[in-house]
Amino acid sequence: MAIDRSPAVIRELPLGPWAVQGGRRVVSGAWDREEAAVFVEALFAKHHGEIYAYLLRMMRDPEVAADMTQDTFVKAYKNYDTLEKPENARAWLYQIAHRVALDEIRRRKIVRFIPWTGESRGAAPSTEHLVMERRMSGEMQRALARIPERQRAALLLAELHDLTGLELAAAMGVSHVAARALLTRARESLRQALTAERAAEAEAEAAKDATHAAGADR
Repeated sequence: MAIDRSPAVIRELPLGPWAVQGGRRVVSGAWDREEAAVFVEALFAKHHGEIYAYLLRMMRDPEVAADMTQDTFVKAYKNYDTLEKPENARAWLYQIAHRVALDEIRRRKIVRFIPWTGESRGAAPSTEHLVMERRMSGEMQRALARIPERQRAALLLAELHDLTGLELAAAMGVSHVAARALLTRARESLRQALTAERAAEAEAEAAKDATHAAGADR
């Protein structure tokens, strides 16, 4: 299912007048709703591809990812008042998409990943990026399945979607220091999980060879 690239659905959403709450900028009239629609339409044109790619990697289902991409931008329009600074819009979108994905994952009780085949914006990709950039083997998928949910999400956002430390913190809803700590734990968890998977694979191969050898001796 292709993404509906028309942002018309954003303008069709009914929004009543919103009051000022807690000092936040809120939509309170037709002019502000129009401002929100124009702003989110511009975000859609600029970022819908990468948001779709992130959701596709989380869900491994193009149709579901396309629907969730639309939902992300609808939620962005409805929650326009929560964006404090326009320059933080990309991280804000990822935060919304992240929540949309986790809601669906928790509902289904699944966590899946698919390969990344795009280009990194970074000058020096990390080891994790180089590993995850290749087509994921069964070993990698099993290793990722061992990692806690938030650690998997942090790796995906940082290593595959190149979010900066500040953007990752905003997307995960934590401080910059906490985001760095989470990513450090995630990288270590991935290394340990890969080591465990390789050891298990070697053990399985050894057992298989032993079985074949025993059969040949008969």
